[in-house]
Amino acid sequence: MTELNDIRNVYFLGIGGIGMSALARFFHATGKRVAGYDRTPTPLTRQLSEEGIAIHFTDDPSLVPGTFRSAGDTLVVLTPAVPADHAELAWFRKNNFGIHKRSEILGLIARHKKTIAVAGTHGKTTVSTMIAHILSQSESGCSAFLGGISKNFNSNLVLNRESDWLVAEADEFDRSFLQLYPHAAIVTSMDPDHLDIYGNAAAMRGAFNQFIAQINKKGILLMKKGLPVDRNSAPEHVYSYSLNEDADFRAKNIRLENGKYYFDLSGPGIVIRDISLIHPGMVNVENAVAASSIAALLGTGHNIIRKALESFSGIQRRFDYHINTNTKVYIDDYAHHPRELEATITSVRELYPGKKITGIFQPHLFSRTRDLADDFAKSLGLLDQLILLDIYPARELPIEGVNAGLIFNKVKLTDKIMCSSDQLLSRLRDMDIQVLITLGAGDIDTLVDPIKKMYS
Repeated sequence: MTELNDIRNVYFLGIGGIGMSALARFFHATGKRVAGYDRTPTPLTRQLSEEGIAIHFTDDPSLVPGTFRSAGDTLVVLTPAVPADHAELAWFRKNNFGIHKRSEILGLIARHKKTIAVAGTHGKTTVSTMIAHILSQSESGCSAFLGGISKNFNSNLVLNRESDWLVAEADEFDRSFLQLYPHAAIVTSMDPDHLDIYGNAAAMRGAFNQFIAQINKKGILLMKKGLPVDRNSAPEHVYSYSLNEDADFRAKNIRLENGKYYFDLSGPGIVIRDISLIHPGMVNVENAVAASSIAALLGTGHNIIRKALESFSGIQRRFDYHINTNTKVYIDDYAHHPRELEATITSVRELYPGKKITGIFQPHLFSRTRDLADDFAKSLGLLDQLILLDIYPARELPIEGVNAGLIFNKVKLTDKIMCSSDQLLSRLRDMDIQVLITLGAGDIDTLVDPIKKMYS
């Protein structure tokens, strides 16, 4: 493809996606003309428009702005969520535009940097955002493409033109992470997911090991202890981490005081005492172990790591507090995989012992529901009360026999109901809520403000 420096215009099909919008912001900030299409307006597309990016929401080739209608100087970036029969996509193909997946473009940008890639079926966004926050406090600095909106940066893009370092999420969906050849990488988890892409768990593990083989041979791999990694393909420097098991890096002296977690980071030749997190949840202590360990391995000062984590404010939709009073707590979280649900619910239980915990879960994808129904049921069974919404299909067409009831019937709770999103608020009004969590990766976030207003 043409060198990115030669491109004047970048058009995004699916510009409102979290990864796509970060790229859109990058190109806009570096002087390219940027525009795009998305299916529905969101707070994120509104922000992009306010930043000067032209966006429309009707699939109509005539709405592509005139300056973006020349194939010679326009790059088209595509998200896998755009269907094959999309009219604008068909028009670009008919007129011989260069069309590339988001992952390809991220890979091209990353090859000009010393990349720290964070892979794993869960934990990527929090760990990568923590790393970006730590490095941004150091002399080296960094740029970053994040899978969520950092509350510290108020963006999913960190841009530092002076730094050689780039932090990027290495997404296993659609084998996107195979576009990256990092200097250092973290693998947080390899639980089965995206089996619609891989077919089976073994094939997914094979892709992770291929990603690991692409790390610079003199570079660093930091992995969660116990993962089935092929050491023969790993780089020269391999380390393990864990929350509190015996690993190369681990947390010690973990304690919860006044709603904040404190811990000591212990590693080879490293002890960083009294690290504190205002971002709650035991799951985030483990994420902080991963982020601080890689930062230390890359030479970041211990005081910088400690102070950065003390000021880490979190990410929108990751253990995100909306109400926190003596009588009611409401947390919103992006968890959409059984292990993520388990981690979030367990963390909430630890913070609020003796309180009734109500979870509202929206399953994401028919295929994930079909493949992991038993695991979803087990994780959701950790709640005291479950409200299960309909499946959010995202990019998928319905699968015969697959619906939310597949999970619901397996959940071993007596206090459980199914309802539609439209019915949710009226159902909630009749419930005695103490601690409420909304969970899911679909459009459940559109219910956050209405729930918050109802309880305000």
